[in-house]
Amino acid sequence: MELGERIAEMLRPPLVVVLRGEVGAGKTTLVKGIAAALGAAAEDEVTSPTFTIVHEYVGTKVRLFHLDLYRLETEEQIAVLGLEEMAGYDNSLVLVEWGERFESVVKMAGGEIYMEHGEGDDRGLIVRLRN
Repeated sequence: MELGERIAEMLRPPLVVVLRGEVGAGKTTLVKGIAAALGAAAEDEVTSPTFTIVHEYVGTKVRLFHLDLYRLETEEQIAVLGLEEMAGYDNSLVLVEWGERFESVVKMAGGEIYMEHGEGDDRGLIVRLRN
């Protein structure tokens, strides 16, 4: 079983998850695997939302929102994104890169996935989900 599939099995919508890790740690690659495992999008359809901030992928079982907040600086910028609306769907899974930088996102999150570089292509992952 692929990593994206294993992580996807743990994520039960509705849920907001903060994806933590340095630039290049593999956050978007993980989202590709999760999206494919949940039938929301093929891996090659998932791209980094660094400049658009939000990408939405709708599958038969899940509505996946992928956010990248790297370029944002204030809580006011977060407030206008409609994060609460995204998280409000019964089948929504909201995966937020760089969300740990904003208190409002951390408070809304039901979990986090921390990624770090290992040797070569290896990555370390810690998954924390709240009940």
